[in-house]
Amino acid sequence: MARTIPGKDGYMNPDDIRAAVRADNIHYPKTTLLCMENTHNSAGGIALTPEQMKSNYDVAKEYGLGVHLDGARIFNAAVALKVDVKKLAQYTDTIQLCLSKGLSAPVGSLVVGPKDVMDRARKYRKMLGGGMRQAGIIAAPGLIALTKMPKRLEEDHKNAKLLAAGLSKLGIKVVNDVQTNMVYVDFSPIGWTAEDWNKACADMGWKSRGYGTGTRLVTHYGIEEEDIKGFLDGIAKKI
Repeated sequence: MARTIPGKDGYMNPDDIRAAVRADNIHYPKTTLLCMENTHNSAGGIALTPEQMKSNYDVAKEYGLGVHLDGARIFNAAVALKVDVKKLAQYTDTIQLCLSKGLSAPVGSLVVGPKDVMDRARKYRKMLGGGMRQAGIIAAPGLIALTKMPKRLEEDHKNAKLLAAGLSKLGIKVVNDVQTNMVYVDFSPIGWTAEDWNKACADMGWKSRGYGTGTRLVTHYGIEEEDIKGFLDGIAKKI
């Protein structure tokens, strides 16, 4: 039974983790796992530092818990922090990382961990109907994603910051501290709703899904600096 722990900028206070660990009581399920996310999506793509991850990892080990990382964008975190991805991975037992998203493979994710845990994971995958035949055609771009694409993630981060700065100048509120490739915006200051935003983007040939008075924008491979500038010019004309 999962329990959420409030965090600040994607980081959980170690004392809050301690308080969430269930006592040994026959009436409650036993706490066995701590999950982290890096970069943290809901916090605006913020990268947790190795020191932050270590502080959470150490608490988990005080209580004998496993530590799993939702590392869909762990390479974005490593690039933003200018550290080797191993510096982040060392404070986990298992990691799920995405080969698509920033690494730009057409499809695919990996679960990484100790051999005995991965053997069990494969067993459960098989029990649940997982597995794929002739998967080499998918594995090939996955190898490129891992070996080539992390080197260009900084370009996505620069484009996200360019996008955020440009939207701010137009009066659109940027909600998050843009560290990686995510820009959360609130367009209510210019009097727009999601419908207004979606229509403006569609008129320019862009697909975007606003909700309420805001949306999340993510930069990735194939979107260049000139595209960002063109998008900003188009939005400026619509306002």
